[in-house]
Order: sequence, then structure tokens, then C-alpha cells
Amino acid sequence: MVASAPLRSAAAGFMKAKSNLVLIGMPGSGKSTIGVILAKRTSHDFVDTDVLIQSIEHRSLQAIMDSEGYMRLREIEARVLQNLNVDNHIISTGGSVVYSDAAMQHLREKGTTIYLDVSLDTLRKRITDYETRGIAKRPEQSFADLFEERALLYRKYADITIKGDEMTQDAACEHIMAELELE
Repeated sequence: MVASAPLRSAAAGFMKAKSNLVLIGMPGSGKSTIGVILAKRTSHDFVDTDVLIQSIEHRSLQAIMDSEGYMRLREIEARVLQNLNVDNHIISTGGSVVYSDAAMQHLREKGTTIYLDVSLDTLRKRITDYETRGIAKRPEQSFADLFEERALLYRKYADITIKGDEMTQDAACEHIMAELELE
């Protein structure tokens, strides 16, 4: 997706006021991998909030869910992200961050939010560890239902949307950089 000139100017304006790039999207959308590549290309630091949560909690996301449930994982995620205060970072968020309006508002204060929009079919091909990956969802909720529920929230919080089905991770980075005039 390449933006028109007015949209590109508006997106570039985000970067002048906001130093972070916040990647949101479903598990398997490429947030962590694209985040690392983007950090290298833009000379930003990188933080993966799933790894940050695991480091703070001293256990995996799945272990949190197994012992305390998916809502507790979401609470921990919201608390950790509301306390994240960084500048000039690429921030790869967990897929469930969008359930916390407070966390999202905090991230958006200093960051441009980029939704990596990938189809359900593509995600199914990429995610092989759905049951053990630490995805914060209701026990009876299917991946398709989770996808539909979250897609609305990702769109709500996105400053920029990148359709990632037909592109490599490098191409997605190129599109993000073009949108933000970071070339």
C-alpha cells in the first residue's frame, strides 16, 4: 500500500511529533520480525513487549495463562505497557494489547501505530503452535472468532495500515518507511 501525497505528508507529521513506531496486529502478522528489521533500517531501538512481559514476570505468556487465565495475561500486558516510557523505539506489541484502551492511548501519545493487516488464511499458514503460543483468548474461542474480534480493534487504533499478505517482511518495512517518509 503506497499512500497518496496528502496521506504521506500527514503520516510524516506523526513522526515529527512522535518518535516511536508501534506495531500492532495478530500473532503471526510479523510484528517482531518486521520490528527488528525496521529498527535496524531506521536506527531505532527495539522492544518486543511479549518478551518484556516474560522478563518481568519470569515466566512464559502461556504459563501465565495456564496458571491464572487469559484475562490475567491481558491485565499484566496492560500494566506493563502503560508503564513503558521509551523514545525512538520500534515497539512490537502482543496481539491482545488492543483490549486495553488505556495502554493503547499511552502508546499512541508518543508513537505512530502501524497495523500489520494479514488475512486469516495467511495467519493459519504461519501459526503452527496456536494452542501453546500464549495467545490471550477465551478458552472456547476459535482463532477465526479471535481474528474477527481483534480486526475491529486494530483498525480503531491504527494510524497506518499495511496489508501484508502478498509481501515479504523486507517489503513491509519498505512500505512502512515510504508511508512515513523515512527513506
